[in-house]
Order: sequence, then structure tokens, then C-alpha cells
Amino acid sequence: MSPEAISIGALLVMFVIGTVLPINLGILAFVATFAVGTASLGLTEDEIFEGFPVKLFVTIVGVTYLFSVARRNGTIDLLVAAGVRLVCGKVALIPWVLFLVAALLTAFGTFTPAAVAILVPIGMNFAHRYKLNPLVVGMMVISGGHAGAFSPLAVSGALVLGLVDKTELHVSPVALFTASFVINLVLSLLTYALLAKRPVPLAETDDATGDGEDLAVSGRPDWRQWLTLGCLLALVVGALGFQLEIGFLALVAGALLALVDMKRQEKAVDGISWSTLLLVAGMMTYIAMLEKAGIIEEISEHAAGLGAPIVVALLLCFTVAITSAFASSTAILTAIIPIAVPLLLSSHLNAAGLIAALAVSTTIVDTSPFSTNGALVLANARGVDARRFYRQVISYTGGIVALGPVVAWGALVLPWS
Repeated sequence: MSPEAISIGALLVMFVIGTVLPINLGILAFVATFAVGTASLGLTEDEIFEGFPVKLFVTIVGVTYLFSVARRNGTIDLLVAAGVRLVCGKVALIPWVLFLVAALLTAFGTFTPAAVAILVPIGMNFAHRYKLNPLVVGMMVISGGHAGAFSPLAVSGALVLGLVDKTELHVSPVALFTASFVINLVLSLLTYALLAKRPVPLAETDDATGDGEDLAVSGRPDWRQWLTLGCLLALVVGALGFQLEIGFLALVAGALLALVDMKRQEKAVDGISWSTLLLVAGMMTYIAMLEKAGIIEEISEHAAGLGAPIVVALLLCFTVAITSAFASSTAILTAIIPIAVPLLLSSHLNAAGLIAALAVSTTIVDTSPFSTNGALVLANARGVDARRFYRQVISYTGGIVALGPVVAWGALVLPWS
């Protein structure tokens, strides 16, 4: 059996076992990484360890720790109350406010995971306090982030346009941005319409007040809460204005707040989502191993060499969607656009349409718990049955992977073929 077949087969087996049995999928992924990597792909242990997602690990630890501290001293409750006043008490509008804020942040240059890392913890606290569906809140933050992610000022938009500029092709920045915004807006409309009223998978021990914060919320913040708000503002300015690593900034802020309030913050570290970290780190290490061994590139090239151009375009959309659900969207975009260029130059396919379809197909699946954005949603969900919520996120992502590429292809490629 070929290494490619063994690698994909092992991935499927992991999913089946991790879904059916109560064992963290990350553990299975680490085991499979070393077994397949050394025995089938011929990689050394050092090469395998290179795939461990250190940046994501620090981001999730830092963000979940900081917001655990902020919950315990009552600051999050203050922010939630302020948000409710902002929408005049209409809490059903909160997901849309978060969608628009995320879109604005990314459209003006914020890297999508940074915007999601800032907004998801607040959104999950809104969902918990007012019994909103956390899946809807989390997914709409992610969709909002990607709605603005392909403006000419955004990181992803600049990346795609820069790659295209190196070729003979031309893609309108307005067309790229509009395509991403409209499809993500439609996705959010459907998500809200279909899932907003669905029951929340509550944990057995859930209560209306959350996880036992022992500080009542008053009308005016005390000095600890003012300091926390200052730290959160510094986090936003540092991450968005100076492009500093958000995970390290969050750890610094969390440590400072814990030092000035040690008695109350003694158990703040319990708020770090360790099970999510294990899950995501294991799976991303496995996928990084496949990338290093060239398996992902082989799959993309096989898809590019099949059938008529219009069919190949659909296969490429599916390839990037499936791959990006487990790997870096930025890396996938960087790899797939050069592969698509020969197809566009040798066919009558519309360049802007296919490039936009690939961009949307690559990013729309970042709801996956194995991507940075999806992992942040999973890690920050409060008062839910973790296993059931994980299955909801997986099912939602599965639907996006199955339908997203078809929608992007049908709307952006097919009409101009």
C-alpha cells in the first residue's frame, strides 16, 4: 500500500475511533503521527516535532487564560452588560453585531485569527449568559472575520492579489472582496435562520451564573476591573496596531492581573481548555507531517490533472476545502494558486471567478475545530457538554466542506465558464 493511502487511511480510522469512543482524538493523532511518520514516510522524530503548532498552542493558552482571569474578577460580566445596552436589550442581535465587528477588523488589516481570538471569548460569554446558541455565535464571528478577510487591506486579500500579480492573470480586488463578503454573509444568514432556535447542548452542572465567579457585578467597575479593561485594550492595540503575537500578550496580561489578585485568581489556570489543546495540537501535527512528506501536494496535483477544466476547478475547490479544514488556510492559498494558474492560462475559465472560489473554499471551512478559529470557539464555549458541542462543530464543518465548494464553484466559476 502506498504511503499516501496509508496516511489518509490512518486519518479516517482516527476519526471513526475518536467519534465513537470516549478518547481524545488528539491522543490518537499523536500516536498515528509517530507510527505513520517513521514507519511509512521515513521521517525522523525531529522532522515530526517541527509540525507541532507552537504558535496556536500559545495563542489558545494565552487567550483562554486571560479571559478566565477576566471572568473571575467580573470584567466579562461588565462587558456583556455593556453589549446588551448597546443593542437596546435585543440580545438576538448580538451575533450580528459580532459579525460586523469581525468583518470591519479584518477588512482593515487584522489577521483573521487575531480578530476571532479577541471576539470569540466575549461572544461565548454572551451566549452563556443569555442562552444564545454558542454554535451560532462562534460560527458567525468566524464568518464575519472571513467576510472582510479579502479586502485589499487585509492580510489574506493582499496575499492572494500579490500571488496573482506575479502571473499573467488579473483579478479585481473589488470582485475578490465582494465574493468573500457575500458568501460569508449568506452563510451567516442561513446559520442564524436554521440554528439560532436549536437547543444548546448544556453541561449537566451548568447554571445561570456560569463557573462560580465570586465577584458580584456592580454598576461601576472596581480597580481590578479597570485594570483588566486596560489590559484588554492593550491586547487589542498590541495585536492589531503593532502586529505583536496575541498569545504572548494575553499571557503577560493574565499574569499581571493574577499577581495583583492572587487569592481570587488561584484557579484561573483551570479555565485553559486543555482537552481542546490536545485535540488540535495532535491533529495539526499529523497534517503538518503529511504536508512535509508531500502528501497534500500530491493530492492537489492529482486533482488538477483530472477531466475538463470546469470539473478540475470543482475538484480543486473540494481539495482546498478538505485540506484547509485541518491545515493553515494561508499555506493552502499559497500552494493552490500557483497550481491553478496553468489551468486558467490554458482554458476559458474566468480568472477572478476561480481565484475567488478557491479563496472562499479555503477559508470558509475554518470553522473546523482543527483550525485556529474553530479551536478558539471550542476552547471558549461555556456551560456546554464539551463532547456534544464538539460533535456539533464537526457536523457544521462537515456540511460546509460538502456544500461550500459547490456553492463557491456554482456562483463564481460556472456562470463564466
